[in-house]
Amino acid sequence: MIRAIAAALLIPAAALASSTLPSEITVRLEMAYDAYVEGERIDAVVSVFNQGVSYVDVGGEDSPDRLFVELFRASDRHQIDPIPGERRPFVAPFALSTGKSQKLATRLGDHFAFLDSTRYFARAVLVHAGVRYESSLKSFDVVPGMSSGGALQMFSKRPGLQRAFQLVYWGRDRAEHLFLKARDTGASQHRWQTTDLGPLMRVTPPKISVLDTGEVLVLHRATQDYFIRSEFWSMPDAFEFHMHETMVDPDVAGAERVKSLYRETGLGEPPKPKWYEFWKK
Repeated sequence: MIRAIAAALLIPAAALASSTLPSEITVRLEMAYDAYVEGERIDAVVSVFNQGVSYVDVGGEDSPDRLFVELFRASDRHQIDPIPGERRPFVAPFALSTGKSQKLATRLGDHFAFLDSTRYFARAVLVHAGVRYESSLKSFDVVPGMSSGGALQMFSKRPGLQRAFQLVYWGRDRAEHLFLKARDTGASQHRWQTTDLGPLMRVTPPKISVLDTGEVLVLHRATQDYFIRSEFWSMPDAFEFHMHETMVDPDVAGAERVKSLYRETGLGEPPKPKWYEFWKK
């Protein structure tokens, strides 16, 4: 399977010479996660290790070398073109002498539109002295997420504009996380950046509220004892994250307050009912 994928993605030798000495320069691409929710920022890290005898120079005004990322749709191995007119470099400028290495952050969403919710392959490519040095292919998914509620915002001064909010959850870091997606309806269909709101316990359904003043509030249970309150500011031409706030479960807070009162009055800990007393209730 791996050989088939590699063969399908090979670039003709006439375009650029393939790397015949892979030990001279090593290129790696590491994704932050295996899956991203639609509209979420897709971050990655490119690592370059120069084991050769020549100097590697990328991104300067007269730099002879180039570093970029190639993206493919996994289902049909179609190569995705960068966003038209996008000319920003994939990574910050860097130079490596022999025996040196460098790790560089890149944001793939700045260069590719990710219009489809599907699986992708990505690889980093360094072109040095006419030779391509490629990382191995990294796969990751862009998913819609599982719906968990939503809300709609109206703008009195923009009658034709509506903003739809959707809460979705997806597995991440061995837990379920809650995400907030925001998209304008109507002609623009602008998709705002999706935000990871943190771990979610679905035993309590998350809640979202849109205030007349433009605040968007999300409250969800993160653990057995704590909730997370997230606040965003949503205006016709802007949608920005403002703050996270951790809140103790009111039931837990009440129990702790009872214990505190007993201690303050010198009574020690409140009495615990015997196990058989529960059956009398």
